[in-house]
Amino acid sequence: MANEHFVQPAIPRFDGHYDHWSMLMENFLRSKEYWSLVETGFVEPEKDAVLTEAQKTKHEELKLKDLKAKNYLFQAIDRTILETILTKDTSKQIWNAMKQKY
Repeated sequence: MANEHFVQPAIPRFDGHYDHWSMLMENFLRSKEYWSLVETGFVEPEKDAVLTEAQKTKHEELKLKDLKAKNYLFQAIDRTILETILTKDTSKQIWNAMKQKY
């Protein structure tokens, strides 16, 4: 019953003021424990790479975390702006594209 009054923090929407938005968005992503992935990036292994079960599990965990971080970024950035960013494969690429553009 204690959780019924819990308020989910709002995703900061990009309003054209990059410095302010990036500070809020970084804090938001840190609170969700996704910032380190946005900061360092996520690299898909080579198609012919042979991975151990532990490596496969770690890769799937990172891939899921990156998808969640991308989801937050997609919700924060207007479609017309997203269309101008050429690379949207990883959360790091989206973040860097926004940083470069604005």
